[in-house]
Amino acid sequence: MLPDLGEGLTEAELVRWLVAVGDSVAVDQPIAEVETAKAIVEVPTPFAGTVAVLHGEAGATIDVGTPLITVSTASAEVTPRGPEVTPTGAEDYRTEERAGAKAPASEAGSGNVLIGYGTPGGTAGGRTRRRKGATPSSAAAMTEPERTTAPTQAARVVSPLVRKLARDLGVQIGSVVGSGPDGLIMRRDVESAGVTSAPDGGTSVPDGVTSAPQGVTSAGGVDARTGLGIAARTPVTGVRKAVAQAMVRSRTEIPEATVWVDADATALVDLRQDLKHRDPENSPSLLAFIARFVLAGLVKYPELNTRIEGSPGDGQEIVQFDGVNLGFAAQTDRGLVVPAIRGAHMMSARELDSELRRLTALARDGKASPADLLGGTFTLNNYGVFGVDGSAAIINHPEAAILGVGRIIERPWAVDGELAVRKVVQLTLTFDHRVCDGGTAGGFLRFVADAVERPGSVLADL
Repeated sequence: MLPDLGEGLTEAELVRWLVAVGDSVAVDQPIAEVETAKAIVEVPTPFAGTVAVLHGEAGATIDVGTPLITVSTASAEVTPRGPEVTPTGAEDYRTEERAGAKAPASEAGSGNVLIGYGTPGGTAGGRTRRRKGATPSSAAAMTEPERTTAPTQAARVVSPLVRKLARDLGVQIGSVVGSGPDGLIMRRDVESAGVTSAPDGGTSVPDGVTSAPQGVTSAGGVDARTGLGIAARTPVTGVRKAVAQAMVRSRTEIPEATVWVDADATALVDLRQDLKHRDPENSPSLLAFIARFVLAGLVKYPELNTRIEGSPGDGQEIVQFDGVNLGFAAQTDRGLVVPAIRGAHMMSARELDSELRRLTALARDGKASPADLLGGTFTLNNYGVFGVDGSAAIINHPEAAILGVGRIIERPWAVDGELAVRKVVQLTLTFDHRVCDGGTAGGFLRFVADAVERPGSVLADL
């Protein structure tokens, strides 16, 4: 079954198959790439055996908990049991993202649970599950263990997706305390325990496997409302769908306000040019310097490095963080994504520049993992690369603020009572008015603007 790929997500778009019918697969081997939550994720199989059926084609949208792949094992016995009953509601799937009882080493399955379905290797104690409307031959080996016997010890092994995330982050599962029902280990638990980002990903494409279609289809006919011909229809799926849902949620739940200021960035530009002249290969970008100023500002104004938890009816609280995971907006061919630099508050401008470049490359290549795209506490948005001066950005839910940076252009500017041509940038801060008032937001923005105008004085204290 397609497992739960993220908290609250109920479907995913199948990007490509990494295996074909007839291939032999091992436990936890990646068998497909699916796109959701602004990332392409590899889905592993909890079964070992031979691929019998691929349920879906590239470009199809698959619901969580519905069949993804059928794997046949030599010992599998087909015992039709009637139509399959699939849990209803995404909450069932999220609740069942838990550790299964560890299977003996001799069994072919991983002993883990994907959406509540066990993965034993043999047929003892198991029964065959069949897709609705499928023939017995097409439903071979989709087995589910009997649940009459409870494990003698609370299992510490989580679903393959969560275990892979733990491996990527260098987290020991045994040291993680689960926050789910009955102490279940969830993705958020692993992410909270993680201290490093996931390594570069990437897989090869087997012969005969095609990539997902672009989704744009030609459409004839006339629009009844406008009287114009319809040139094309583009389904809202994948990244675009995830972005749309996140933006709607942000605007619906967060009472935001915006403040902005123009800053004279001439000194900062000169500083960067001097460093570039001295060390062309190791000079931080202007965005890396601004990121360093933002992190210093969040130390003085920690109210902006928070999030709201709870509902108005049941009581809410402001959660403040000990440190900053700095997200930054990156435009890619697949849409807008927001990678997060974990532990950014401990980095220098050069280290920030290195992470900005690394994560941007991963995002544009479509190799950014969920660990790379989750966990941000404050977002920096450089929309100046699009040649615009300013923008009232939408907060990256559930964060409390986002700082936008416009283009740096030459403008007339008063300096010591005289008119001069200076390099000016507009900074825009959109913030959640529930976590602070305008005084805090204005103080933070003024701090960053002053650092841009006089970078030497601020960097001397960092």
